[in-house]
Amino acid sequence: MIDRFIKDESGQGITEYGAILAFVAILVALVFAITQGALAAAISRAFSSVVQKLNDLSAAAASSS
Repeated sequence: MIDRFIKDESGQGITEYGAILAFVAILVALVFAITQGALAAAISRAFSSVVQKLNDLSAAAASSS
């Protein structure tokens, strides 16, 4: 019974995915800590730019119809 328990790898996949997720979360936290908010500002500017372009496209489509 103990030998079968040791050879059973049914939960191994979920454990590996959990370890990878934890590693990525730590990496993201470190990047945000190192950049001291500069990364958050850059992401915010990028999203604002995309929103502005979508609004411009929407306005152009509304005026052409």
